[in-house]
Amino acid sequence: MKTTTTKWVLGHKVTPFDTTGDYDLMMAETPPNVPGPPPHLHHSYKEVFLIVEGEMEFMVNGETKIYKAGESVEVLPNTLHTFSNISNQPCKWVNIHSPKGFRDFFETTGIPVDESDAQQRSVAPEMIQKVIQTAANYDMHIKI
Repeated sequence: MKTTTTKWVLGHKVTPFDTTGDYDLMMAETPPNVPGPPPHLHHSYKEVFLIVEGEMEFMVNGETKIYKAGESVEVLPNTLHTFSNISNQPCKWVNIHSPKGFRDFFETTGIPVDESDAQQRSVAPEMIQKVIQTAANYDMHIKI
């Protein structure tokens, strides 16, 4: 099993957890007023978001809705989606991808929280370009 390291990924603090099942499990925190990833879809992954604290705005197949603590969003394969914390409070959420494999995206594009300026570096133009150029390698197909 992999060692769990919390990283900043595109402005979101993400902690992956080791699992024995065929899914990836992450706990994340999004600071206030932080946009999400570009609209994208996954061909193979089913994805679930569970809002634990605060609220998050989701766009799923062109429909936008705010989900609050205790609510969940299920995103099926080939479904265009993104999310943002448009509130002035942090949002904590759980993210599951099934089958296993998407964790590698967070491991590769994230910056360890203990590195200097990790959050700012995770949204620097060169990091955003890296994500855009490599996302498809992780079955994350960006639709700009």
